[in-house]
Amino acid sequence: MRVFLGSDHAGFELKEHLVSWLKENGHEAVDCGAFEYDAVDDYPPFVLRAARRTAAEPGTLGIVIGGSGNGEAIAANKVRGVRAALVWNEDTATLAREHNDANVIAIGARQHDLGTATRFVELFVQTSYSKEPRHTRRIQMLSDYESTGELPPLPGEG
Repeated sequence: MRVFLGSDHAGFELKEHLVSWLKENGHEAVDCGAFEYDAVDDYPPFVLRAARRTAAEPGTLGIVIGGSGNGEAIAANKVRGVRAALVWNEDTATLAREHNDANVIAIGARQHDLGTATRFVELFVQTSYSKEPRHTRRIQMLSDYESTGELPPLPGEG
């Protein structure tokens, strides 16, 4: 599996660890930066590149990392075709793929130790989308809105 990673300074150590872990576990890790620790860098240049590359290559995944993961999830979700989920436990890492077909996860490096964050990544890359009709329907509503700007009908409407 090809996995694109992007982080700011707060996520730099975790990103470096995950790049190695992914490679050791047979994945192709593509580092989109930061490429060195810089205590004042901004996350958007790195996160947006990882998200764009993920969206451009169906079947790939992305991981974006910052202090809390919140800003990184917001940034990644600005990229058309990205479904980024903030993960904070094993259930959210699994359900991001299984129910939401998320192609990017955001992790808060200041919120988790290396082992815990690595476990989230392990679950994310190992879990498949369930393809259950209710989940597919919901994802399609979001994709349609992303493309057209038209709100989905309320229950009972056309």
